[in-house]
Amino acid sequence: MTLAQLNKGEKAIIEDLNTDLVPLKLIEMGCLPGNQIELLQLAPFKGPLFLNVNGAQVAIRKETAEHIQVKRTTE
Repeated sequence: MTLAQLNKGEKAIIEDLNTDLVPLKLIEMGCLPGNQIELLQLAPFKGPLFLNVNGAQVAIRKETAEHIQVKRTTE
């Protein structure tokens, strides 16, 4: 599943991402395979997703989130 398919409040582990389509800045902030990510908020009308990545709050486009493969966690 992709990051774009998570629901508000869900946590996941990043499994893979397309480094050609995900901005380098996001990767530098810790959006790497094996790291935990939490979806904090979804903006309406296909707006950005607000995430917690390694303690940093980040907003990314839904189109970018579709290129990040994740696995839901229960913690």
